[in-house]
Amino acid sequence: MNHTELVKNIDKLQTALDGSGCKLVAVSKTKPVEDLMAAYNAGIRIFGENRVAEMQEKYEAMPKDAEWHMIGHLQTKKVKYIAGFVSMVHSVDSFKLLKEIDKRAAQHKRVIDCLLQVHIAREETKYGFSEQDIARILESEDFPKLQHVRVKGLMGMATYTPDMAQVRQEFKGLKELFNKIGSQYVFDNLDFTELSMGMTNDYPVAMREGSTMVRIGSLIFGERTQKEE
Repeated sequence: MNHTELVKNIDKLQTALDGSGCKLVAVSKTKPVEDLMAAYNAGIRIFGENRVAEMQEKYEAMPKDAEWHMIGHLQTKKVKYIAGFVSMVHSVDSFKLLKEIDKRAAQHKRVIDCLLQVHIAREETKYGFSEQDIARILESEDFPKLQHVRVKGLMGMATYTPDMAQVRQEFKGLKELFNKIGSQYVFDNLDFTELSMGMTNDYPVAMREGSTMVRIGSLIFGERTQKEE
């Protein structure tokens, strides 16, 4: 992508987010390091990736004050490859995965921030907890023993639809669940301050409904090509 255009895109987004307290996660999956560096030089510090190998390569190539957020489905067996540097995992969708992140973070003497992914869309998806699933995890004997993860909040993806009233309802429900869990449970490894919701097509709605992090790709880097998909 033309880097002048990219910088303009970032400026527009930063202006839209200004004063909202909402952080911008630049979804940089499939994009070359040159584009990421242009975004970095324009002030972006948080990059969201959904493939472990790609995140590793970019981590090696980019300045070390860049933050790396895993936003896609993470296989348990691949946690070890990013445990040394990943800042946050948005997509924790099983207790098994949370335990593995804790185990691998301990090996690096780190604490990794995590978000619990909640299934809020009407579309069928394999990933995401229900409210009951989250209660079971937090009320289990094992959860307080996890000393190398910090559960910072929730992440959700709304239904991909032009019906913004439906999207708003889904985000509103996620925010209510976020507030409920945050007020109901107290643990040393729980710090409910982040709500990751909103992408390119629905981030203004997400911000109005209380998002603290929006995950935006094509509004920064341009649309992905067929080949990149």
